[in-house]
Amino acid sequence: METPVIHSSGEVNHLRKKHRKWYKNWKVITIISIGMVAALLGGISYYQANYFNSNKTINHINVGGLTAEQAFEKLQTTELKNEIYIDDQLILDGNDTKMGMTERDLPEVKKLLKSQWTFFPTFESENYSLIPSEPDLYRSKGLKNELKKKILSMNEELPAPTDAQVILDEGKIIVSKSVDGKEYDVTSLLTAYEEHGYSSEIYLDPIYSLPITEDSEIIKNGEKKLQELLDFTVDYNVQDHVHSLKGSDVIHHATVSKDLEVAFDPSGIQKKVTEINDAQSTLGKDFNFTTTSGGVISVKGQGYGWALDVKKETDLIQAAFQKNETSVSATNIIGNGWNNEGYGYETLANNGIGNTYAEVSIAEQRIWLYRDGELVVTTNVVTGKRSTGEDTSPGVWYILFKRTPYTLNGSSVGSGTYSIEVDYWAPFTNSGQGFHDASWRTNWNSNAYHTGGSGGCINVQPSMMKKVYDNLTVYQPVVVY
Repeated sequence: METPVIHSSGEVNHLRKKHRKWYKNWKVITIISIGMVAALLGGISYYQANYFNSNKTINHINVGGLTAEQAFEKLQTTELKNEIYIDDQLILDGNDTKMGMTERDLPEVKKLLKSQWTFFPTFESENYSLIPSEPDLYRSKGLKNELKKKILSMNEELPAPTDAQVILDEGKIIVSKSVDGKEYDVTSLLTAYEEHGYSSEIYLDPIYSLPITEDSEIIKNGEKKLQELLDFTVDYNVQDHVHSLKGSDVIHHATVSKDLEVAFDPSGIQKKVTEINDAQSTLGKDFNFTTTSGGVISVKGQGYGWALDVKKETDLIQAAFQKNETSVSATNIIGNGWNNEGYGYETLANNGIGNTYAEVSIAEQRIWLYRDGELVVTTNVVTGKRSTGEDTSPGVWYILFKRTPYTLNGSSVGSGTYSIEVDYWAPFTNSGQGFHDASWRTNWNSNAYHTGGSGGCINVQPSMMKKVYDNLTVYQPVVVY
């Protein structure tokens, strides 16, 4: 066991004085240290509040360690190279320009200084974008247009993407595969340019034009559009017949645009219209005709008859499919009329001749006029001169027009030209054959036409001509046999 140390009163006082001195020195040192730290922190705070941190850039220009005013001056004096890169490849070297900062932009620099403030210095890199308050017309228009032209020029040498396509081939809906290309997407690159910061060098990521792919909404809608076309039916009305034309039966090849506009080959429709025309038209065909005596004969259509204008009718039906019209009627009727018009389309009775017509028998030298199926006039006549080959032309014709009185001008074999006044004239051929009175004729015998017939017309006795004339109507069929 140790023996405790016992100090004298003098020693105790000495220790107390020594302790008080140490405490006083420590207090002074502490105060000085705190002052120094405060001064250091104040200096740091002041510096941080008035100077940009290191590694800070504005529009990619280093402003680290600069005041707002110094940074602004540097921005003002810096030249823009206006170089544009795509994927590190320089594609356009524009005109050098100043950055174009004005005094109105200094407050924005000060805001950036304040926004980047940290209490202690930081070396973290960061770039701030600052667009001048005064628009740079060269950057916004001139350089942008140069960039657009450059990209378009580059694209001419690059393979374009191939879109997937939906087509109708031999009646089947087929979707082709898309293929990527190397063409640049001009619109997207120009947008990226506009959104790029205001820097001397402009780096753009490559953006390529993308093809329309097989699973895109456009292709799916195209498939739907073609299927609707195949399922659609147009009723085509020709006279009293209705021909139901289903898309799948008459449309075998078609394409669909990006805007879902369908274009198709009309050859299938044209083939169907041709079949209908061959089956129903009368132009140039033989008419079955029952004569007054009861015999059934075949008489070739000449002036009278109609046919479909196949090309125009094909266009009509094609348009109906494109416009989703469920029914159309034939409207383009052609024939041997003066203006290529056809006659008889509206007539269905009596094998297309109807029940109002004129019947001319060369062998019997007689005519019969029927109106609504009733015989209204019959009389003997003299037709074209057989011995000189001027016979009245057989066939189914129609009354072209009627005149009273009229001057006939023409020529006949062996008699030269003539000009004769008649009271009534109703022609039925474009060559000038028709019904007229013949007051000069004295021979009305049934065999007169052999050697003393007309120049091709049908001579009617003057006493009967008015009745004949009154019972003939324009466009009425005239059957000569």
